[in-house]
Amino acid sequence: MKSILITGANIVNEGKITPMDILIQDGVFYNIGKDLSEFEADIHIDASGKYIFPGLIDDQVHFREPGLTHKADIYTESKSAVAGGITSYMEMPNTVPQATTIELLEDKYKIAAEKSLANYSFFFGATNDNIEEILRVDPQNVCGIKVFQGSSTGNMLVDNQESLRRIFAECKLLIATHSENDNIIKENLEKYKDEFGDDIPPSYHPKIRSEEACYDASKRVVDLARQYGTKLHVLHISTGREVELFDDRLPLEEKRITAEACIHHLWFSDEDYEEKGNFIKWNPAVKTAVDRDKILEGVLKGNIDVIATDHAPHTLEEKGEKYLKAPSGGPLAQHSLVAMLDLYHAGKIRLDQIAQKMCHNVAILFEIEKRGYIRPGYHADLVIVDLDNPWTVSRDNVLSKCGWSPFEGHTFKSKVTHTIVSGHLAYENGTFHEEKKGARLKFSRKIID
Repeated sequence: MKSILITGANIVNEGKITPMDILIQDGVFYNIGKDLSEFEADIHIDASGKYIFPGLIDDQVHFREPGLTHKADIYTESKSAVAGGITSYMEMPNTVPQATTIELLEDKYKIAAEKSLANYSFFFGATNDNIEEILRVDPQNVCGIKVFQGSSTGNMLVDNQESLRRIFAECKLLIATHSENDNIIKENLEKYKDEFGDDIPPSYHPKIRSEEACYDASKRVVDLARQYGTKLHVLHISTGREVELFDDRLPLEEKRITAEACIHHLWFSDEDYEEKGNFIKWNPAVKTAVDRDKILEGVLKGNIDVIATDHAPHTLEEKGEKYLKAPSGGPLAQHSLVAMLDLYHAGKIRLDQIAQKMCHNVAILFEIEKRGYIRPGYHADLVIVDLDNPWTVSRDNVLSKCGWSPFEGHTFKSKVTHTIVSGHLAYENGTFHEEKKGARLKFSRKIID
């Protein structure tokens, strides 16, 4: 593997911004120091005036492979992720077939080993009747168990309360939940069907997938986790009320119950449905500007521990359907870091806080082995950004296979210039180097019976 010397940059790492050089050898950070110009390397990157973050770790993506590759696949979406500074991702199990057996889960790992430009792990999917298979999952090799409380594809809605109780009581691995009360959603949907028929405006999405539906389901799993001591991670918090369920006092290393915020819930509000329509239709729904601000406040205070994307592409044709038929989700991986950097430029978050929530904390929460930091001996994952390099999102520069973005027309203030994945220069100034693929994430977990 080629050695890489990076000089002149400001490193954003572990709460500090420090001018440092970095030498990468054999896939790891070999040396980090004030002046490493005496070292020789195969590749030299002059990063003067730029900023280096640890490679982002996205704990929630949907790359659609196998079975849904007309929307996206592991190659195209990992490519868009790498261009956005994401060096590692954790992908969800609602593919076709669903990853609800160890054999099917390992099939996805085989695909990623051949195609993924970023490092990878895959969640194992829970159902009402696969608890015995869940208990066989190796905690050192799999990021976690995914539980859908809101309607999802096929058999992945865990709506049997005894099944849910057993999963929380017996599973020793981290459980990540999509928390929405399906009964409340169905009642709301019938109400608006009666009012609008088959032509419900997309702006009613947050009324259908309401605050009540989200809070009720999140509180239910938080209560279950407290009862059984479960390691619980609640995904994509979408309401200010839910933020109050999570502790802002304990250090992350001591928490058993954690939460995630996603880019779209930190960026958009219900005021955007008029312009964006189904293109900002996600589950759970984008809600009010007040919710958006409270979620960001929760991120900054520590109630919410990580920031992710919930990257979930659908085709333009699918998104162009009327509300009831248009699927929920959209591509976000390519633009997640630059979106957060826009919030930095707006004075809403610091650079070190972005690194904490998108790099360090994900590694801590999932106990990822030697990633998430710029430290000697750690796997060399990093992203270089130019904070003052504006560019406008258009369909011509969207890399996700679906070919569109909810950010189309927006001019970001910052640009990703280089991404290094496990010591390999995977991306530089619009060019991809694809000869080396990403690695399977490993986890340093101490499982207590």
